[in-house]
Amino acid sequence: MSSQSSTQGAPLASDKRETFSSRKLFILSAIGSAVGLGNIWRFPYVAYENGGGAFLIPYLVAILCAGIPLLFLDYAVGHRYRGSAPLSYRRANRKAEVLGWWQVLICFIIAIYYAAIIAWAAMYCWFSITKAWDKNPDGAGGFFMNDFLKVQEEVTVGFDFVGPVLIPMFAVWLIAIVIMVAGVNKGISRANAIFMPLLIIMFLVLVVQSVFLPGAIDGLNTFFTPNFEALKNPSVWAAAFGHIFFSLSVAFGIMVTYSSYMKRKSDLTGSGYVVAFANSSFELLAGIGVFAALGFMAYNANSSVDEVAVSGIGLAFIAFPTIVSQAPLGSVIGVLFFGSLVFAGLTSLISILEVIVAAFQDKLGWRRAPATLIVTIPVALISLALFPTTTGLYLLDTMDAFVNQFGILACALVIVIVLGAGLGMLPKLAKHLNRHSSIKVGTGWKVLVGGVGPAALGYMLINEVQTKMAEQYSGYPAWFNGVFGWGMAGALIVGAIILSMVPWSKKSKLDDPEFHQHKKNVEAEEIPEPAGKEY
Repeated sequence: MSSQSSTQGAPLASDKRETFSSRKLFILSAIGSAVGLGNIWRFPYVAYENGGGAFLIPYLVAILCAGIPLLFLDYAVGHRYRGSAPLSYRRANRKAEVLGWWQVLICFIIAIYYAAIIAWAAMYCWFSITKAWDKNPDGAGGFFMNDFLKVQEEVTVGFDFVGPVLIPMFAVWLIAIVIMVAGVNKGISRANAIFMPLLIIMFLVLVVQSVFLPGAIDGLNTFFTPNFEALKNPSVWAAAFGHIFFSLSVAFGIMVTYSSYMKRKSDLTGSGYVVAFANSSFELLAGIGVFAALGFMAYNANSSVDEVAVSGIGLAFIAFPTIVSQAPLGSVIGVLFFGSLVFAGLTSLISILEVIVAAFQDKLGWRRAPATLIVTIPVALISLALFPTTTGLYLLDTMDAFVNQFGILACALVIVIVLGAGLGMLPKLAKHLNRHSSIKVGTGWKVLVGGVGPAALGYMLINEVQTKMAEQYSGYPAWFNGVFGWGMAGALIVGAIILSMVPWSKKSKLDDPEFHQHKKNVEAEEIPEPAGKEY
C-alpha cells in the first residue's frame, strides 16, 4: 500500500494511538490480564496433583525458561511495531498478519464463554449470603447443575434461557462495554487500578480467614508436602510449562496489544519480571487459601484432603459452596471468594476484548467509541444467545478445552517458529528489548525462545492431540465435539486467513506517520547486544 498523504487518509491528532499514562498502570493492567480464574481455581490443584511442594521446582524452571522469555517476545513485537496483534505482525512481515488474526479469533471464542463464568460467580456472591444450595437434597452439586444452570441431559445446542444466568451476564457485558468505550487510560487503566487492589485485599482477607479454620493445617500440608519422585515424570514438567504458559497470557495477542500502548522509552524486561512474579505470587496465595479451605472441608466430612480436592468449576461452584455452608462466617468466605472470581474475571475479559477491538480499530481506521460498540455488541449478543441456556455448560466446556489446546497452544507454536526460524527476527527483537530495559537479553533469550519454547509447545500439542483423538472429549457425542471442538479450532485458522486478506482501509493505521517516526527513533536508539550480563 502506498504511503498516505498528509491531507488525505492520515490520522487526525485526536486519533493518535493511546498510551498508558504511566508504567505502573501498564503493569497493573498486564497483571490484571494474567491474574484470572485459572490462578484461583486451577493452579492449586495442578500443583497438588504434580508433586505438591516439589512442583515449585518445575514451575520456577517453566517461568524462567518459557514463561518470561515468551512474555518478552510479545512485549518486543507489540512495542516495536506499535499496533494490535494483526497490525504488529503485518508490520513485521506482510505474510505474518494472519497470526495476529488467529489470536483475535481465539480471544473472540474465549470472550463469549468467559462472561458466563463471571456471571455465575456474581450470582454465587448472593447465594453465599442466602446459602441457597442448602435447600437442594443433592447439595451444592445438585443446586449448581439443576436449580441454577438447569442443565438438560441431552448434549446438544438449545435456546431455553435461564433467567438467573442471562440477567447477570447482561450486566457483565454492559460493564465491560462501558469500560472498553472509555479507552485505554480512562477505561482499562482505571478499571484495573480499582479492581486489582480490591482483588488482592479481598483475597488476603479470605486467606487469613481460611488458615484459621479447623483442619486448615492438614490442607496446607497436603498442598506443600513435596513428592520429589514426581519430578521424574515428564508429564509433571509438561504440566508446569503448560500452566505457566496459559497463566501469563502469552500468545493470546493480549500482551502484544498492551505493550503497544507503552511509552517509547519503557523498561520492557523489568516490567515483564514484575508482571510474571506478581502473577506467580498470587497463584501461591490462591493455593494457600484454597487448600486451607479444603482442609476444613475434609475435617468436617471426616475424610482426607485427597478426597475433596478438585479443580475448576467443581472447586468453585460445588466444593466452595459446601465450605460456605459449614464454616464459621461462611457467608463472608463465600462473598470474598466469588467476589475475587468476579474481579479476576473482569480484568481478564477486558484484556481479551481489547485484542479484538484494537485489531478492527487499526485495520478499518475507526475511532475508539464506534469501534468498540461495533465489535463488542455482536460479541455480547452471540455470548448471550449461546451460554445462558440449559445447554450452555456443554458448549462452554468443549470450546474452552479445544480453544486452549488447539487454538492458543498451536498458535504459539507457529508464532515462535515463524518469528525465530522462519523470519529470523529474534536478533532484531532482542536489540529492541535492550534499548531501555534494565535487564538485557542476548543469546540465552534467543535460545530459549527459538529452541526451548518450540520444543515444550510441540510436546504439549502432540500430547493433547493424542489424548483428544483417543476418546471423545467428556463422553460428548462425536458430532458435538466435531463441530464445537475440532471444527471450531479449524474455523479459527480459516477465519484468520480470510480476515488477513481483507484490504486495509485508507484510514487504517498501517501507514500511520506516527509509527514511521517511532520506527526511525527505534532504529536510531538500538544498541549492540550486551557482552556482559544478559538473560
